[in-house]
Amino acid sequence: MDVKTGLFYLFAAVLLFAAFRVITSRNPVYAALYLVLAFFQASAIWLLLRAEFLAISLVLVYVGAVMVLFLFVVMMLDINVDSLREGFWKHFPLAAGVGALIALEMAAVLMGGFRLGEARVTSGAMAADSSNTLELGKLLYSQYLYPLEIAAVILLVAIVAAIALTLRTRKDSKYTNPADQVRVKARDRVRIVQMPATRAAEPVAEAATADAAKENKA
Repeated sequence: MDVKTGLFYLFAAVLLFAAFRVITSRNPVYAALYLVLAFFQASAIWLLLRAEFLAISLVLVYVGAVMVLFLFVVMMLDINVDSLREGFWKHFPLAAGVGALIALEMAAVLMGGFRLGEARVTSGAMAADSSNTLELGKLLYSQYLYPLEIAAVILLVAIVAAIALTLRTRKDSKYTNPADQVRVKARDRVRIVQMPATRAAEPVAEAATADAAKENKA
């Protein structure tokens, strides 16, 4: 067994452990951290397969943005895990069946790539000094240019729609005009009231007499 195979088994073992801890950890913060570890191990396996673009995309997009945001949201929301775990064993047989079906489908699709034998050499094989990231970029911006532009337009429309939904006028929402905040002046917001610095204290005897008179009247 060479070094590359040993690293593959090492990364795969850590990936399986991290994925198992994601679904078994009682603390959602620990589950999110284990998911980050699983993403790192998957990117390392892709690096062994010479898929540098997929590896760096997984680290930058999922680990660098999505998982960090998810981790902070979980820490701020303080989710009650006990309520989420109710009915777990009730739906476990259905979930296990669906998971087994997905595993069998993936095994049927990927089994051809893991068969031992002589590697097939295609006519379009890349040279030793070439980069698959460069080849992927050429393919995206030449043969798949229109699908890429359509996907970019769809994402742009989704961003504009999300911003429009958050900025819509509602009765229960509070809105502040930034122009009014810029034009505000101190005399419009602050009113200075002059009050005496000291006030003469009432004599003790007169205060006691006044209290006694009030009690007699009552």
